[in-house]
Amino acid sequence: MLTPYASPIERIWHYSLRIFCALVLLFLILPVLVIVPLSFNSGSFLVYPLQGFSLRWYTEFFGSADWMRALKNSLIIAPGATLLALIFGTLAAVGLTRSEFRGKALLMSLLISPMVVPVIIVAVACYLFFAPLGLVNSYLSLIVVHAVLGVPFVVITVTATLQGFDSNLVRAAASLGAPPLTAFFRITLPIIAPGVISGALFAFATSFDEVVVTLFLAGPQQATLPRQMFTGIRENLSPTIAAAATLLIAFSVLLLLTLEWLRGRNERLRTATSGP
Repeated sequence: MLTPYASPIERIWHYSLRIFCALVLLFLILPVLVIVPLSFNSGSFLVYPLQGFSLRWYTEFFGSADWMRALKNSLIIAPGATLLALIFGTLAAVGLTRSEFRGKALLMSLLISPMVVPVIIVAVACYLFFAPLGLVNSYLSLIVVHAVLGVPFVVITVTATLQGFDSNLVRAAASLGAPPLTAFFRITLPIIAPGVISGALFAFATSFDEVVVTLFLAGPQQATLPRQMFTGIRENLSPTIAAAATLLIAFSVLLLLTLEWLRGRNERLRTATSGP
């Protein structure tokens, strides 16, 4: 923070750094700001200047069987993948946090490896695995692979939440006769709920926005919204894609606001519990 006694050089550095950061953020967000007005253009091309204001492309989006099927598929696959990622990721995080064993760091690296391995490699490997089983072009393969991609986010967020967890609470519950499962659902889960929900939101966003794996594993009937957008860009560049992109942007902003609300709620709870 800039103090009243800062020297001229410190003031120049202070404001220069903030201007530079603002320019970087503007560069990153400019493509988003450009695409949103195009979705309300009355013209049939993605060009500026806009020819007029219209909801034509949103009407076409919600009235198209292909776009609605893609949206329905995304709303089937993403929640299913999120549920699987939430269950396995939370259990893995709890197990890794409570246990000490040889190879723990290696296991943790394996769990978060889908975050660092290029998605194209994951897609090819999954195709080679599911094709002999006859599970390509099925919801099952997409849900499983999307869950694998979402598990690292759940593991990381839940593990971070568990770092401040007081294990004496679980021991106290056990001393009072509570079974491990009851202690988990009545004590552990409510305390780590912000981390669990944050991980679930990240897993949902990852699945909802994924396109590379879907290109390899999904057939025409399982095409998700991102794949439908990718196909539309290649075959027929219509402003309907801008409308779909704007809806995805709004959905992403909603997720970020939810995460920020959860973070603030968690901070308030910590302040309340640590107060005098």
